[in-house]
Amino acid sequence: MKVFVPGHSGLVGSAVLRNMPDDTEVVTRTRSELDLTDYNSVFAFFQSQKFDGVILCAARVGGIEANSKHQRSFLVENLNIQNTVISAAADTEIQNFIFLGSACIYPKITSQPIAETALLTGLLEPSNEGYALAKIAGLRLVKAVNEELGLNYTSLMPTNLYGPGDNFDKSTSHVAAALMRKFHDSKVNGIEQVVVWGTGMPRREFMHVDDMARACWFMLNKNVGGEIFNVGTGRDIQISEYAKLMAQIIGFDGVIVYDNEKPDGTPKRLLDVSKIQSMGWKHEIELELGLEQTYSWFKHAILNGEVRGY
Repeated sequence: MKVFVPGHSGLVGSAVLRNMPDDTEVVTRTRSELDLTDYNSVFAFFQSQKFDGVILCAARVGGIEANSKHQRSFLVENLNIQNTVISAAADTEIQNFIFLGSACIYPKITSQPIAETALLTGLLEPSNEGYALAKIAGLRLVKAVNEELGLNYTSLMPTNLYGPGDNFDKSTSHVAAALMRKFHDSKVNGIEQVVVWGTGMPRREFMHVDDMARACWFMLNKNVGGEIFNVGTGRDIQISEYAKLMAQIIGFDGVIVYDNEKPDGTPKRLLDVSKIQSMGWKHEIELELGLEQTYSWFKHAILNGEVRGY
């Protein structure tokens, strides 16, 4: 297959490239080479390349602080990217398409683990509503494309991801990368405490990004267009326990303090992954090993100036 991977330099995109099948040709373009919000440019590019598939990894993403402060930007920018790329792909009759959503599309309060059928059955978490609404619109567009044109366009909803290539910026990173940086910086600078946002009580599910990448390739041509598939490990962990595990891996022996004035976000978010598992996919990398591998990469990447946001 010949596959276009927009967003190839990000966390998921770089993992998709690392895990591409041997018999696949992957094409990438930087922002300066192709504006993903310009329909005419993307349409012309797709017409000239004759792709068999697209894995859309490009998006504006961020942690709870960035999402809550920039709701408009997260909504508008993601809508612009996905509307352009999905529409241009459909209009040039690209047969296979993977759209990446997010577990935040589901209601803040819902039964656990969260099945795909929970979509639009309750109110969203307010702190990332803009991002979630954009992703919901995207998966509805994917469904419409499949219904109207019979193309194999599928939506994957990943849980919280971590791994090599993550963003470690203090204000825009997700919890996995944010805590890794906090514990690392405290250790190397001799700081005796790490402050964690919220109460530490919420539970989250974490998955290595290479497992997500393998799911993308696995589902790309499965002929299940229009459907939504949760992608995760099926296991969650309390944030306080996750922080202790991170401290152990990094070798931080100071005090962990919880800032109760900061938001917790959704109390619990664990995905029901039985649907994608019934297709034959399952995660391979367990949390402790995945974090150890990621921290080894992180330390090496710091020395080479290769850590995003650091």
